[in-house]
This record gives sequence, C-alpha cells and structure tokens, in this order.
Amino acid sequence: MAELFTIGELSAAFGLSPRAIRFYEDQGLIAPERVGVQRVYSKRDRARLQLILRGKRLGFSLADIREFLDLYDAGRGKQMAMTLARTRARIRELEQQLEDITITLAELRDMEAEIAALIRAPTTQDAPTTRDARTDA
Repeated sequence: MAELFTIGELSAAFGLSPRAIRFYEDQGLIAPERVGVQRVYSKRDRARLQLILRGKRLGFSLADIREFLDLYDAGRGKQMAMTLARTRARIRELEQQLEDITITLAELRDMEAEIAALIRAPTTQDAPTTRDARTDA
C-alpha cells in the first residue's frame, strides 16, 4: 500500500499552514485523494509540494512551477530542457537585479557621505558674526 500523509503531517513537515497546502490544491498543483472527509496525500503529492516550495524559493511563478510539474509526466528530457531554459532566464534576471542593487547602494552611500559632511561642517549661517562675537565677550 502506498504511503499516505494527512494535511497536518505535510503542514508540519514543510512548515506550512494547512491553508497554504489547500491553496496549492485549489491551483491544481497537488491532487490529494479523500478518505471520507479527510484529505490524504500520496508520496507524489509530497514530492510535488517539495518542488513547489523550491520553485517559489528560487523566485519562479506558480505558472512556471505548474509547467515544471506538468512536464514531469511528459518525459524527463523535455522537462529538463524547459527547466534549464527557465533556470538560465532566472539567473539572468537575478544578475540584473544584483547589478541594479549594487548601483543603487553606491548612489545611496554617496548621498549618505554628502549629507554626513553637511551635518558636520558648519555653514556660513551657523558661524558667529563679528557683532555676535563681541556681545558674547
């Protein structure tokens, strides 16, 4: 007999709420069976849930993840080719984001240095005038 899991067991195993698991079910990404009123998940559902979470962690959309999962049944070669193409596209996307973040950080550091220098250096308005200096004496 196949190993079956309850929603509570999957929830605990993956640190997800039952609601999140039901969401993936509603999206058609996993398809548990029912025993009476209880959902039971197969090893296949558990493996698919693991792939869903990995895909999300890597920044793939649910549509991308659905394609990965759908291609699993179509054959390993086709699945691997599509996964490789999407992975390469995601790498390019992240590299561009990293470049953008690096540029933004440099601009913010320059701004920070300029502002800090202005705060430390007294302006001509802050310097005491000759008249003020005489009255202080």
